[in-house]
Order: sequence, then C-alpha cells, then structure tokens
Amino acid sequence: MKTGIAGGIGSGKSYVAARLAARGITVYDCDAAAKRLIRTSPELRRQLTELIGSLDKAAISRFLLASEENQRAINAIVHPAVFADFLESGLDWLESAIMYESGADRYVDRVVVVTAPEEVRIGRVMRRDGISREQALQWMARQWPQDKVRQLADYEIVNDGQQDIDKQIDDIIRSLSRSIETSKHRNTETSKHRK
Repeated sequence: MKTGIAGGIGSGKSYVAARLAARGITVYDCDAAAKRLIRTSPELRRQLTELIGSLDKAAISRFLLASEENQRAINAIVHPAVFADFLESGLDWLESAIMYESGADRYVDRVVVVTAPEEVRIGRVMRRDGISREQALQWMARQWPQDKVRQLADYEIVNDGQQDIDKQIDDIIRSLSRSIETSKHRNTETSKHRK
C-alpha cells in the first residue's frame, strides 16, 4: 500500500518523514526529487531553460511567483518526471507539499496530511528560508488551504508543537497495517471463491 504525506509549507512534513526514517521507512521527497531531476536530466533542463531562460534558484522562484500560469507550465514539465521516478524507486511513502494540486494523490492509496496553525507555519518558513512574513504568506497562498487538504486526506498528524508526533505516527502505521491485512484477507477469500 502506497501512502502519501501531504501538508502545506511550514507544516512539518519533513520532520514527520524523519520520524518515519527512524522507524526504517524511507519517504520519497518530491521536492528533493524535482531538484535532483532538474540537475541531472538533460531533457528536463532543456525544457525548463526554454520556458524560464535560466535555471538558477532565484530565477525559478521569480518565474513561479509571477503567475499561476507560470506555475502550471513548470509543473506540467516537472511533475510527470517526478511521478515516474517515484514509481521506479520502489518506495511506498511519498511526501508532497502539493499532493492534490499536482495529482500525486493518484499514485498513492492513502494520504496523511500534516497540519499546524497558520502562525506556527509562517514562523517556521521565515526562520527556515530567511524570508519576510509577506514572502512566507505569498508561498502559502500558492498552495491549497490546509482545511481543504484535511478534508480530502485519510489521516491527520497535528504538528503544533504540543501534540505527540510519534504517537500519532504509530497510530497511523497501525491503522495502515490493519488495512493491508484486511485487504490481503479479502483478496484471499475472493480467490478461494473463484476456485
């Protein structure tokens, strides 16, 4: 069973992925994969250079923030390459800040959303990226509202600095394991009836 980890910028998806790694679960990081593929794929580099003109980080950021049309144009090039790479990776967990916007949810069976209060998220992004509050809000506005993603997801991890993250992760892993066992049992019973 493939599981996605969703959550907007500053929600703490990477922290949750690190806690999963401590349990021996490797999570495919869509952002890191996109950067790696842009560095290593001549075809991706060619297409993006034709679109943007330059592939330095500042130029890409400016282009992305200029309009939603620009964002869609980049995504149309990068997302298919990332999803193909995920499928080839053999990994069962995928992390994406734009799980539903990008269509990554089509490649997983369940989605876990990591949430945090808006002010907590803004503070995290400002500290992490060394940017202003306005810039953090601008990046957050480029993603779906947290409540919308929460409604679509199967599970939620609240990462507000108060809740026990490890307990929430363990509860979800247990629930996913039960789902897998139920599914296997159902498949076994179905195949018995066919014989």
